[in-house]
Amino acid sequence: MPLAPVRAALLVAALTACTPPQAPPVVAPVAPAPVVEVSPESKALAAHYAEVQARLLDNGLLRTDGGGADTPFTDAMLARAFLSVAFFEEYGGGEMTGKTGAITLQRWQGPIRVSLQIGASVSAEDAAADRATVGSYLSRLSRLTGLAITLDDRRPNFFIHIGSVDERAALGPTIAAELPGLTASQLATATHMPDTAFCQVLSQSDGSSPIYARATAVIPAEHPPLLMQACLHEELAQALGLPNDSNLARPSIFNDDQEFALLTRMDEAMLSILYSPDLRPGMTEDQARPVVESLATRLLDGQT
Repeated sequence: MPLAPVRAALLVAALTACTPPQAPPVVAPVAPAPVVEVSPESKALAAHYAEVQARLLDNGLLRTDGGGADTPFTDAMLARAFLSVAFFEEYGGGEMTGKTGAITLQRWQGPIRVSLQIGASVSAEDAAADRATVGSYLSRLSRLTGLAITLDDRRPNFFIHIGSVDERAALGPTIAAELPGLTASQLATATHMPDTAFCQVLSQSDGSSPIYARATAVIPAEHPPLLMQACLHEELAQALGLPNDSNLARPSIFNDDQEFALLTRMDEAMLSILYSPDLRPGMTEDQARPVVESLATRLLDGQT
C-alpha cells in the first residue's frame, strides 16, 4: 500500500487534534422593521385611488398592450404627436398655467443617475416590487434614448420619491435641496398634490439652458399596482423631454384620456426621435419640424 496517503491522513489528524475548538459565531439578532402607523388620510386616499383604478379599468382604459390594430398611426401622425408633446407644456416653470405654452426642444445630455427613495410606510414586499419596476423601466428608457440611465445613489441627478401623503408633506426641504431655486408654489405641487393628480415630476435646467440637469418625481404610495406603474412610466418618460399631454398622441401615455397606462409603441418612437442626433436642444418647433417628419418616416418606413 502506498505510504503517502497515510502520512497525509496522519498529518491532518495531528493538526486537527492541536486546533482548539472554535466557538460558534455570534449572530446579532435582526431587529424587526419598525411598524409605521398609516394615517386615516392615507387610508382614505388609498381607497380613493383603488376606486379610480377600478373605474378606469371598467371603462376599458389603462390599457397595457402598447396599442394594437385599433390604434394605427402613420408617420405623419407620429410627427404631429411628437411636435405637440415635445414643443409645448401645460406648466410654466413647474407651475400649472391653465394653458399650453410653446417651448424649445429640451432633453438630457450625459448619464442620468437615479436615486429611488421609498418611504417607511411602504411594505418591504411592495418596495421590492417598485424597485424592480423602476430598474427594468430605466433599462428600457436607456435603450430607447441611448442615454446611460441607471439606479445609482452616488451623485444622483434624478430623484424619485414614493411615499404616503404624510411622508410627501415632509419632503419640502429634501426637494428644495434637490432642485435649488424652486418657489413655494412649485414645491407645493409635489408635496401637497390634490388627489385628482396622480403624480408629479419637476425637471430643471441650469439658467436658460435647454439641457436638463436634474429632476425630481413624487409618486403617492397609496396607488394600487397598475396606477403605480402608470405613474412611473409617464413621469419618468415625461422628464426626459416630452412635457405635454395632447389628444393628437394616440396610442400614447401623453394624453389626458388615460386610455393607456404603460409606454406604447408611439411613445417609444417619440423618445427615439427626441434623442436623435439630428435634433439639437434649443431648436424651435419650426426648425425641428422637417427633421422630425423625416425621422418619423424613417422609423415607420411606410408602415402603420
